[in-house]
Amino acid sequence: MTPLERKHLQKLDQLILGASPEQLKKIQEIDHQTQLEGVSFYDVYLDSSSIVNPSIKKSKESK
Repeated sequence: MTPLERKHLQKLDQLILGASPEQLKKIQEIDHQTQLEGVSFYDVYLDSSSIVNPSIKKSKESK
């Protein structure tokens, strides 16, 4: 695993660990859908701004 991949996994972990119950439900629905489609939740997370917490988006933009 590359350092960049490790960094992305840490951000995803932070997103999940800091999520509210409502956000966790949405994440779970997305994860279930990605499994049905045969794609990785991690890949969807990297390619989709629709599931990224606004505070994470903000920190990405400020870097």
